[in-house]
Amino acid sequence: MKFTNLQLPFIFILAGCVFSQAGYTQDTNSNTSKLTQEVTRLRQQGATGLQTFLKSHNNELTSKPSPQIKTALDILCQQRDCYASKLYWYTDLEQAKAAAKTSSKPILSLRLLGRLDTDLSCANSRFFRVALYPNAEISQVLRENFILHWQTVRPVPKVTIDFGDGRKLERTITGNSIHYILDSSGRPIDAIPGLYGPKAFLKQLKEAEIIATELGKIRGTKYENLLQQYHLRQLDKIQNQWRSDLSQLGIQSPPQLGQLTNNSTLSPSASVAGSLAVSKSVVERPIINAIQPDTLDNKSNPLEIIDQATWNRLAQIYQSDAKLDGNSIALIQAKKLPNTTSKNNLSRVISNFETVMALDTVRNEYMLHRQIHQWFSQRNETLDLNKLNEKVYAELFLTPSSDPWLGLANNDTYSAIDNGGIIENSALLSR
Repeated sequence: MKFTNLQLPFIFILAGCVFSQAGYTQDTNSNTSKLTQEVTRLRQQGATGLQTFLKSHNNELTSKPSPQIKTALDILCQQRDCYASKLYWYTDLEQAKAAAKTSSKPILSLRLLGRLDTDLSCANSRFFRVALYPNAEISQVLRENFILHWQTVRPVPKVTIDFGDGRKLERTITGNSIHYILDSSGRPIDAIPGLYGPKAFLKQLKEAEIIATELGKIRGTKYENLLQQYHLRQLDKIQNQWRSDLSQLGIQSPPQLGQLTNNSTLSPSASVAGSLAVSKSVVERPIINAIQPDTLDNKSNPLEIIDQATWNRLAQIYQSDAKLDGNSIALIQAKKLPNTTSKNNLSRVISNFETVMALDTVRNEYMLHRQIHQWFSQRNETLDLNKLNEKVYAELFLTPSSDPWLGLANNDTYSAIDNGGIIENSALLSR
């Protein structure tokens, strides 16, 4: 085949492009391989390894981080969006305990559905990654004063809605998360259930750190008594604040914050369990209602003590505690919100999120955290972390391990689908 003079330059240029593209692919693969080796090595060094990585890649992180750098950080930290929080998490509790003993720091141990290092972990843990961990003040306190650890309670249920035209909607559904404060031996000191606003969460961390430091100086009976007295004081504090807040709303005879009944034998529907976490229920409610149409009212929820309108008014008192800082807002902006084409829409999304987060804050503190203080003051299955966690998920979160379907399978409702649409993969179940 012969080429004219006009054709020859084109062929050489094309060949040059192909060679250049191949070279780019090779360079990219080479960089990825180097990052993988670097991360594997630095992961073994704990938080020190993370700091080494951050310093050596400072220029790349200061500008717009590449997908490769983000992925490498996620693996190194074992947390999705670590480039925003820069927090190192242990996934082995024994390693976390060893680090706590060496550093004389308490452990903040997260229990969640799914994995903290994947995009589709449970909704509350995703909110932690956006609203709490990147927050400048919280990130500094966690990095300097705590050893961080997370553990999966069970896989998170996922729902995919296929519209049949190339569009799909992916969501996680049901479940809740909790942060435990542990001493260096792994014994629970306190627990922060569900989502709190950033300022409220920071306050919880600082209070827990103080009691953890005091407990670290003593042993035996003195330890037991000091921990019990701490939780009794917290109970009184919550009760007094409850009366003060409702008085501020003009309610002079507020309902008493009494001990919850034992709900471990209940098998509540997913809609009831989901209503405990307001921020996540806003996202999940349409899907849950489609799967399991329930009429939810205060009578069907054993944890409700005041009506929704009063909760909303109560949350307004703590609206400032739920304000997101610039780091969190920047992360939200980077996540490509659907159908958000203007700053006004983004501002509305953020405002709505802050509103429901303030509601979560007051509900979690007055209902769930108060009950946890009660258990600790009575020494009711609070010595062992695993037993306490079972109790929390069964009696507070209403998602007991005895229900493999998390309240989503209802034998009393006819679906006109074989076996109610339930499919069980024996190979996966046997793992």
